[in-house]
Amino acid sequence: MNTKSPKQLGATIRARRRQLKVTQKDLALTCGTGLRFIIDLEKGKPTCQIGKILQVLQALGLKLRISDPNTDTNQDEKT
Repeated sequence: MNTKSPKQLGATIRARRRQLKVTQKDLALTCGTGLRFIIDLEKGKPTCQIGKILQVLQALGLKLRISDPNTDTNQDEKT
């Protein structure tokens, strides 16, 4: 998925959490964050700390991929 905004990232995280049938509270406990952080992250708050975001992504089995659009040859991003 090509995520371009905090709101899109939050929606992706929310969808994955729900797919795994994990509550926001349980995710917060697993990641060592507060419940408020998870709520804000899923709402797309742009000032969420990247370190905590990475913990949440890892806990949900999601990967963050950063690519240079000038050199990326991934077919998914061309369509």
